Amino acid sequence: MKILARHLTVDMYGCKSNNLNNLEALRETIKNAVEESNMTLLDQNIQILEGDQVTALVLLHEGHISIHNYPTLGYTAIDIFTCSENSRPERTVAAIKAILKPEKTKTTYLKRGDFGAVKDMKPKIKVSVAPLRRIRNTGARVIKLLSRKQR
Repeated sequence: MKILARHLTVDMYGCKSNNLNNLEALRETIKNAVEESNMTLLDQNIQILEGDQVTALVLLHEGHISIHNYPTLGYTAIDIFTCSENSRPERTVAAIKAILKPEKTKTTYLKRGDFGAVKDMKPKIKVSVAPLRRIRNTGARVIKLLSRKQR
């Protein structure tokens, strides 16, 4: 069974660029990066929030992108969700990375809707037998104790 979507999460640490809170540079970079990534930009909203935090929400025909910049920390968190097999979210990350210049990057790829085999689609129920063993063992001890007292 094929996956429904890919979800790419990226943490960028030690961003040295002044572009962390440059709305126009972010807007232009996102626009170009989305085009290079074989995705279609529908809308984008970039705002400066409390303090100097910047949030960008990008609506794509194939999914969405969210970017959260924390200039005082030199940190950026990026989520890219795409349902298209032809999209290249790694290119979007590379373009953003080029303007933010992080010292360290942590990337996580998630397969969304990856059910594997048909049997994997059933919810899994986890049962712990340890409490049942404890009850059984305690019961056995009580029976031993009572049998000793009757002698």
